[in-house]
Amino acid sequence: MAMLPALMSNSIFNDFFEDPFFNNWGDNRRSSSNRVVPSHMMNTDVRDKDGKYELDIDMPGFTKDDVNVHLEDGYLVVAAEKQSEQGSQDDDGKWIRRERYTGSCSRSFYVGRNIRDTDIHAKFENGTLHLSVPKDSVAPVENKKTIAIEG
Repeated sequence: MAMLPALMSNSIFNDFFEDPFFNNWGDNRRSSSNRVVPSHMMNTDVRDKDGKYELDIDMPGFTKDDVNVHLEDGYLVVAAEKQSEQGSQDDDGKWIRRERYTGSCSRSFYVGRNIRDTDIHAKFENGTLHLSVPKDSVAPVENKKTIAIEG
């Protein structure tokens, strides 16, 4: 049996993505939280389809109202916050163990400075945020705009 190198870091893919959309892929510098996000949070699939990017972002445990999507300086920022219920007891009894994620998390994707908030379409369905982002736009972007999420 041959030994294969362990290539478990996503950073090896940085060389494969020459498209500017993938600049700073997985870069948490723009994150609004310093908290470590569990590995199952905000997993993202990106497709290049018909001149636009189609993103499917897994957001288990979040609702549409927990999610905020906005443009900021050429970055599409997806942020979510889930508040914890306070106390050790609810109507059904005392908590023994709680493993559901509470807190905040975010991801950012560089989409370019010419993309406008009206160019992006968002829909939240069954715990997945679907985003459609065009590759090109002619008008300059404003500093920060919030994007409405359907669903």
